[in-house]
Amino acid sequence: MSNYKLGVEVVSASDLMPKDGQGSTSPFVELQFSGQRFRTTTKDRNLNPVWNERFHFNIPNLGSLPQLALEASVYSMSKASQPRTFLGKVSISGTTFVPYADAVVTQHPLEKRGMFSRVKGELRLKVFLTVDPSPNSSDPVPKAGAPGEASQAAAKEADQNQQSSAPATEQQNPKVVMFSSSAPSQQPLDYALKETRPILGRGADKPATTYDLVEQMQYLFVRVVKARELPCGDAKGRVEARVGDYKGTTKQFEKQQNPAWNEVFAFSKDRMEAPVLEVVVVVNGNDDHIGLVRFDLNDVPTRVPPNGPLAPEWYRLADKEGAKTKGELMLAVWFGTQADECFPEARLPDAGTPVDPSHIRSKVYHAPRLWYLRVNVIEAQDIVMADKSRLPDVYVKAQVGNQESRTSTAATRASNPFWNQDLMFVAAEPFDDDLILSVRDSVAPNKDEVIGSAVVPLGSVERRLDDGIIHGRWFNLEKPRQKKGKDKDKISCRIHLRLCLEGGYHVLDESANCSSDLRPTVKQLWKPPVGLLELGIVNGLGIQPMKTRQGKGTSDTYCVAKYGHKWVRTRTVLNSLFPKYNEQYTWEVYDPDTVLTIGVFDNCQLGEKGSSNGNNKDATVGKIRIRLSTLETGRVYTHSYPLLVMQPSGLKKMGELQLAIRFSTSSLVTMMCMYAQPLLPKMHYVRPLTGMQREVLRRQATQVVAARLSRTEPPLRKEVVEYMCDVDSYKWSMRRCKANFHRLLSVVTSAADGIKWFGDVCAWKNPITTSVVHLLFLLLVCFPELIPTVMFMYLFLVGIWNYRYRPRHPPHMNTRLSYAEAAIPDEMEEEFDTYPSGGKPEAVRMRYDRLRGVAANMQTVLGELANQGERVQALLSWRDPRATAMFVVFCLVAALVLYTTSLQLLATIAGLYLMRHPKFRGKVPPAPVNFFVRLPTRADTMI
Repeated sequence: MSNYKLGVEVVSASDLMPKDGQGSTSPFVELQFSGQRFRTTTKDRNLNPVWNERFHFNIPNLGSLPQLALEASVYSMSKASQPRTFLGKVSISGTTFVPYADAVVTQHPLEKRGMFSRVKGELRLKVFLTVDPSPNSSDPVPKAGAPGEASQAAAKEADQNQQSSAPATEQQNPKVVMFSSSAPSQQPLDYALKETRPILGRGADKPATTYDLVEQMQYLFVRVVKARELPCGDAKGRVEARVGDYKGTTKQFEKQQNPAWNEVFAFSKDRMEAPVLEVVVVVNGNDDHIGLVRFDLNDVPTRVPPNGPLAPEWYRLADKEGAKTKGELMLAVWFGTQADECFPEARLPDAGTPVDPSHIRSKVYHAPRLWYLRVNVIEAQDIVMADKSRLPDVYVKAQVGNQESRTSTAATRASNPFWNQDLMFVAAEPFDDDLILSVRDSVAPNKDEVIGSAVVPLGSVERRLDDGIIHGRWFNLEKPRQKKGKDKDKISCRIHLRLCLEGGYHVLDESANCSSDLRPTVKQLWKPPVGLLELGIVNGLGIQPMKTRQGKGTSDTYCVAKYGHKWVRTRTVLNSLFPKYNEQYTWEVYDPDTVLTIGVFDNCQLGEKGSSNGNNKDATVGKIRIRLSTLETGRVYTHSYPLLVMQPSGLKKMGELQLAIRFSTSSLVTMMCMYAQPLLPKMHYVRPLTGMQREVLRRQATQVVAARLSRTEPPLRKEVVEYMCDVDSYKWSMRRCKANFHRLLSVVTSAADGIKWFGDVCAWKNPITTSVVHLLFLLLVCFPELIPTVMFMYLFLVGIWNYRYRPRHPPHMNTRLSYAEAAIPDEMEEEFDTYPSGGKPEAVRMRYDRLRGVAANMQTVLGELANQGERVQALLSWRDPRATAMFVVFCLVAALVLYTTSLQLLATIAGLYLMRHPKFRGKVPPAPVNFFVRLPTRADTMI
């Protein structure tokens, strides 16, 4: 029995249908949930009744909550001959129930019961989950009885509830939150996805705009372009834009009468308390000013994109009394929103702690185009050794940037060694690194001698789109540089190579299961986009403090979203545990089977005093993944996602992030055709890479992307890129091992359930079900041509039946599935340990022993699977001559019987034998099973 109760507060109804023949009605509400029923008091002759009565239902099983529904029916006690008349009903799915702290009063239009019902009006309810209901409100009212008694009981209960609860007539919050759950792997309420209803930028009477998935934020924009004829030719100065206590300052100018800035300031309209904007020219580093320009904020125009930008104007400077002085400023002042093209580069004077604006601005990044570099090392000629008394033991080492690889040692120890081996690297455009080749001789186990080397610019390497022929080239190898005047750069030998940049592959730089892009490198092979992905990053809720400032915990968070080659970064919101971003971004979609990744980070690059995080790395707050194929086209998803991270201490919730997502497509037919096309480009199937190659190249690609994006301004740091790309997903984790094992078990559970069901049929546990199965079996035996039809019809009906249980929301990080809550401290410490291990010897030994135990169990399971396969092979291998002879004779007899006897008769006998009544069954396994388990395996031949 679950400890949770379902609380329902019936608040009021409005504009009900009159049913008493006198223009009025006497309504009451009947609530039904999981076989329980409650009823409110009756309000005499009232079309707009108010109840404010609360009831609590028992929840038998919290895991079954998504399949249940609350039904509230409104009736009228209008006539004695007809005890009640239907006025309308409301049905609320169990997936929308939320804890009491998140529950608000919601308004539901009344629905018809049938085609000919006449209803109107609305019902206001407050529905919530609780673990501590009122003491006398858990027992349902009787399903039958006098209406007056039920009403009195409900009224008494409502009075008790009203005395101990707050009024339920508060105004409806525009950000409604509804709990969403899924039947499998039920998560705790605190870790579950929640549906929200924020006030987005697109209203009912407004067309779709660039920023219609986020809340509109009003700003006062001030563009300071330049000045002329300032009376301060020998002084230092600056320009300040002031609104009340907030001030934005331009760069300083020195001894100039005509300085230029072209800087933009954005003041949040919500924080404005002064009615006037002052743009002041300040000199000598103090408050002495030579002139200012005043703007009444009531006269400032409003600019609405896509209208063009406001043209700047020249304004004459004035003194404090308003008298004109020498000098002019070119300014542009307007009200706008975050959709303005100036907003990303604008400085926010009222953002909080003064920091370098380059570290807090929003930015759009484009990851470099990645290529696979294939180096086919064929042979070398004319190897000359310094030591003539020994044969060379030669291999080739290749290097591109920080990537290194080498061939094996040549099989023939001669002066013309031969390899014909492929080495693969990741190269990024523009090609800043060269390919460096060196032929080396293994003089000793840990000592190599460089025979010769060559440098090949990647820009000169041939590019190919398919599996075409690449012609080999000979490259001269130069000797290592010696002391001055001694064999400097003298040619020693040459090497034969085939080099190409592979453009037909998709270079994977993220986890294969969470890839956001599947296109090949070259654009000539790209297909047209099939859809558009729009993401609105609304705000954060309850972010955990990541640092200490002025004695209080706070955070400076920003969000990073990655899809395809395009990375986006929101501005950093300073000093806020409830940051509002309200930024929207768009991507073209080329394949729906891709994943959008959003990460939240704490900015630790502000260089402030009082920051407790001194490791100079941006801290991770959480990550969200959304697979596009799980989204309905054209629908706007507004949800609050919990930000969950694994730490050495265990699972921790770092807050929530509210997102708005829309996936749209121009052609549904084109989208459906994508499901019949290969997931990866053609080259992955024509010349496939090995699993080890893919993983090594993926790590190399991630490092290349991280290095390139860290060179941008503001930089997207290495730790951010690695976290977004799941660079550590390949590391060993006992927690992940358990999770994957139970995932495998859940996959085969359905088959095991089917076998169990058939066993129950054969055991006659339910005679009706067994009889139906017998009739269906005999029908299919008599008409075997119906078997495919029945099978596909069954699958069709199952699919239609499951439609009602389809997911209403995109999937999110599942803590139960990930075994994040069940991990013990030592397992978490092992998961976060370095590689190689940096733990204490005792702990490492204990973990090694534990790993051996896990591996032993896996070894046993694999051995059992191998045993079953080898028994099947032993049927005809004559390893057991008697068993094979018996099986061969059985096959001969079976062939003769099948030839001379009706197949339907044999199938009928076999089926009825399998489903025979338990009283006709023995206590030991049947002969065929005994025969199979006696067959020999190869386990006895293992050492």
